[in-house]
Amino acid sequence: MASRIAQAAKGIRFSSSSSPATNAWLAERASIKEHSGPATETWRKISIYVCIPAVIAASANAYNLWAKHQAHLEHQRHDGHEPVKYPYMRLRAKEFPWGDESLFFNPDINM
Repeated sequence: MASRIAQAAKGIRFSSSSSPATNAWLAERASIKEHSGPATETWRKISIYVCIPAVIAASANAYNLWAKHQAHLEHQRHDGHEPVKYPYMRLRAKEFPWGDESLFFNPDINM
């Protein structure tokens, strides 16, 4: 029995011992590898030369907008800008258990 298995195994060639010219599957894999080389290089260049600078530019823009907003808030604090207390805001039938303001009230930001 063992000799039959050994004899059958002699006829099997693995991908490392077979050439792409004789094996259709290996030929297809080689053509895919050949085709994917330039496509991979194109996407690598797009990632390095387009995506990374775009992320850096977007980060710089977000930081500038945040800095302008912080300067505007600081300007309002120094000018003595009092927020308008409209009569229709913060209507409550009873007080909250934790105090007059909401649980997430921030007196520096909220009115």
